Amino acid sequence: MKEVLNVGHGNAVVSSRILAIVSPRSAPIKRLRKEAQKGGKIIDVTEGRQTRSVIVLDTGHVVLSALMPSTLVARLLGKRRVRAIERDEE
Repeated sequence: MKEVLNVGHGNAVVSSRILAIVSPRSAPIKRLRKEAQKGGKIIDVTEGRQTRSVIVLDTGHVVLSALMPSTLVARLLGKRRVRAIERDEE
């Protein structure tokens, strides 16, 4: 079974597909977001809230989340730590 990352409001992304988790404020990310919108590759899971992070996937899709990048990274690293601990216990 694939590992998934909860990106907020009951939505999840397959962890192995994530290339980057970034803030939406920089000019390059704003351009990336516009290009994804034009190409129909944007996925908005903010539920109407402010976009606080942009998740870039290896499929070319761009996921907009209302969670802070630091929160998403902590969740992602937390799962990896748990898996490493489980492997060490075996």
